[in-house]
This record gives sequence, structure tokens and C-alpha cells, in this order.
Amino acid sequence: MKLAQKYNRVNLYTSLLILLLSGAVYYFAIHYILTEKLDHDLKIEEEEIIAYAGKYNRLPLSSDYKDQIVSYQLLTKGASRERYYSHNLYYKSNNKGLEPGRSLITTLKIAGDIYRVSITKSSLEAEDLVRLIFLITFSIIIVLLLSLMVINRFLLNSLWRPFYEMLKQLKAFNVADNKEFSAQPTQIEEFQELNQSVLVMAKQARHDYKELKSFTDNASHEMMTPLAVINSKLDTLIQTETLSDKQGELIEDIYLAVSRLSRLNQSLLLLAKIENRLIEDEETIELGALIILKIRQFNELLQANGIEVILQLERKELYISKYLADILLNNLISNAIRHNVDQGKITIELNEEKLSICNTGSQDALDGVRAFERFYKDASSEGTGLGLAITRQICNLYNFKLSYLYISPQHIFRVEF
Repeated sequence: MKLAQKYNRVNLYTSLLILLLSGAVYYFAIHYILTEKLDHDLKIEEEEIIAYAGKYNRLPLSSDYKDQIVSYQLLTKGASRERYYSHNLYYKSNNKGLEPGRSLITTLKIAGDIYRVSITKSSLEAEDLVRLIFLITFSIIIVLLLSLMVINRFLLNSLWRPFYEMLKQLKAFNVADNKEFSAQPTQIEEFQELNQSVLVMAKQARHDYKELKSFTDNASHEMMTPLAVINSKLDTLIQTETLSDKQGELIEDIYLAVSRLSRLNQSLLLLAKIENRLIEDEETIELGALIILKIRQFNELLQANGIEVILQLERKELYISKYLADILLNNLISNAIRHNVDQGKITIELNEEKLSICNTGSQDALDGVRAFERFYKDASSEGTGLGLAITRQICNLYNFKLSYLYISPQHIFRVEF
């Protein structure tokens, strides 16, 4: 959920809750005030009846006015005296209908007799007034909420536009290009600070990237030159006829170490290029055809080890660098061959969703987490320990999911597209 949407939702919910609570309090307050007004009028009417009875020693006549009814009832001797207010419905004789009313029930003793006095006033107008106030309040709440929604939608979107524009540019940021950030003008100090910080960060990131790239290129070039010289000298030295067997073995060890160092240097350079997205020769390739070509390249090695290859290939097109796709397949297939057993088996399955390469091998499963780390390898392995790390970086570059699974006796590497 976006920040503006979250803020709008919280703001609307909070406003709605406050307005509803305020409306309820307002409604009950008005209702209480009007009820107090009716009770005051009933009390005045009671005082007038008491004053009349005290002056003439009898009760005034019962009455049924437009909005008031006064009635009396003679109680039995010894009846308890009471006085209370109540809401009720009373019958209006003029229109023969029921109306809401407020009553005062009290008792009065005259000439030794006890009378129950009932004074009822109509609360219809008060109820109508309360209902009207409630409707007005509810309408104001609706108008306020709609106003808040409109203001939040347009005003906040306008206020947050510089932030979203900068966020869009950050998503597309690439240290390898020279496209500069364009900060939108804004009066919000926080966004001004954000824009300035992003511009400084981008400039520093590009500077560090250029320094790192320059160092990597130079280091790789400087390393390859002496390694090539050493290889050349070793080739010449190996061809010398005066070498003893012991010297030949030492030179061969040196030759293998230099070759491994050369491969290590090339692998590290390739990792740096992949991580910095410097390989961009992308095209649509048919992966099944590339797998068949790769198996043909490994055919002699497969026959030498007596390894059977089972292909279950469906047509699958990928938009990927052909160079990186070749490296990915080369690493996975060579890994399956190198760690296989004599007269073993390799099964390659390709469909629209995934590529699976299964090979027979040792009874020990690899560490599923560390297997893709740099320089992680078995003690018996002669590789650089970077093959699976490079494979993982290629998968990460194209948002593929690379995983490892061991189901005895099969080691399974799976790439999910």
C-alpha cells in the first residue's frame, strides 16, 4: 500500500470516528436539553396546580389542550405518594392518534383525599427538532468526509509528486550510464533535502563505480599479462629435452597452478561484469537447441566416462545474453559430469516453467545454502569454486530461481523461470 493511500485511509477513518462520536454526543446533548426544557414546563404546571389547590382547596378542572393533557385520579386511603418523570405515548383526542410525550406523575392531598396528578406535554416538536438536527449533523459529516477525500486525493498527490518522481528515477538508476537525476521543484523542505541527498549519492556512486571498474579492468589486464608470459615460458621449458622427470613434474604443477589462477581471474572478472550489468548483448534464444549443442560439445567427455544423457526437452524461448546462457549451461552440465560416477546418468528436463539437470553422484548431499557461495567446493574438487556462484548471479540478473535438491542417488539443480 502506498504512503498516500495509507495516510488517506487512516485520516478518513479517524475523521469518520471523531465525527460520528461528536454527532452522537451532540445528538444526546440536544435531546437532554430539550428534555430538561419539557421537565421545566411540567414543573411550572405542577406549581400552578398546587397553588390553585392551596387557594381554593380543590383541584382545577382536567384539561386537554393542543400540546398538554392534565388528568386526576383519586387514590385509596393510605396510598403511597410518588413523583417522577417519564417518556410515553399518549392519545390525542383531536386527531385520534398517538404522540410521543413527556409526563410528570405526582400526588396531591386535598381535604384528606389523595389524588394522582398526571401532567403530559407533547414532545413531538422536540423529537422533530432532534431528528432535524441529527439529519443536519449527518449531512455535515458526509460533506466533510467527501471534502477530505477530494482534498487528500488531489492536494496530497500534488504534494507527493516530487517524491514519486524521484523514486521513479531511483528505480531506473544505473551507475553505468551518465543519465543525471532531474529533481522537481518543490517548496517542501524534506523533499528538497531528499533531492539533494539523492543527487550527492548518485554522484558518489558513479564515482566509486568508475574507480572500481577502472581498478578491476587494470588489475585483470595486469594479471593476464604476466600469466600469459609465465604460460609461454613454461611451454618453452616443457619442450626442453634436458629436463629430468622430477623437474618435469614440478613444471607441470606450476603450469596447472598458473592455469587455475588464470581461470580464477577470468571468473572473478566475469562476476564483476554480471553484478554491474555490463553484459548487455541480449537476444531471444531457443534454450533447447543450445542444450543440444552443449551436449554435443561435451560428447567426448561423456563417452570417456560412460555417462548416459537423457534429454526431455520442450521448446522454451528466453530473452537473455547468449554468452551468459552458454556459461550457465556450461557450468551446470560440466558440474553434473565432473561430480558424476562411472557409468552414471544425467537427465536434463526443460519445459515452459523450469530447467532441471539431475546427475548420479556421491551419497553425500551438498549444503543447499553454501553450495552457491563463492569459493565453496569439496576438498576433492579441482575447480575454482566460482562456477555455481556465477550461475546464481546469472539467475539473479534475470530473476530466475536457482535451487538444489538431493534425492538419493540424484543431485538435482533446478532453474525456475
